[in-house]
Amino acid sequence: MADEIERKFLVNEGWQPQHEGVRIAQGYLSSVPERTVRVRIKGDRGYLTVKGRNEGIRRLEFEYEIPCEDAEALLKLCEQPLIEKMRYLETVGGFTWEVDVFAGANAGLRVAEIELPAVDTPFEKPDWAGQEVSGDARYYNSSLIRQPYRLWKNEL
Repeated sequence: MADEIERKFLVNEGWQPQHEGVRIAQGYLSSVPERTVRVRIKGDRGYLTVKGRNEGIRRLEFEYEIPCEDAEALLKLCEQPLIEKMRYLETVGGFTWEVDVFAGANAGLRVAEIELPAVDTPFEKPDWAGQEVSGDARYYNSSLIRQPYRLWKNEL
C-alpha cells in the first residue's frame, strides 16, 4: 500500500523548460472519485495505476509497469478524450517538480505537481509556481476527460 501526498500549482507564464520533456498519453478505465484506474504510456513504457479517493492532498496509489503494447490496447478501451501532455522535471530545494504542459482538448493548461513525504513537509515554492489548485477537482486529470480545459478556461 502506498500513500501519494501531492500538491498542485498552476504554472506562471515565465516558466521555460530546463530539460527535455517526455510525452505522456493517458486514459481512464474508471474515473469515479472513489477509485480511478489509469492507463498511461510515458515515453516508451506502459503503466497501470489505481488511485483511491482524495483525502485532502493524500490518497492511496498503486502503480505497475505493464508492456507498452498492453497499454496501447487498453487506451482504446478508455474514456475519451485521452489526456495528452509533455512532462518536464524541475529540481527545486531538493524536491522534484513535475511540470505538465497539456495538449489536445486541454491545450493551454500547465500544472506543476510536487510529491511530498508527509502532509506537513515544508518545501520551497519556485517563482514559476502560481496559484495552488491541490483541492480543485477541475484540475484532476480524471476530471479533464469529462470537462476539458478548453471548455472552461474562459471562466477563470
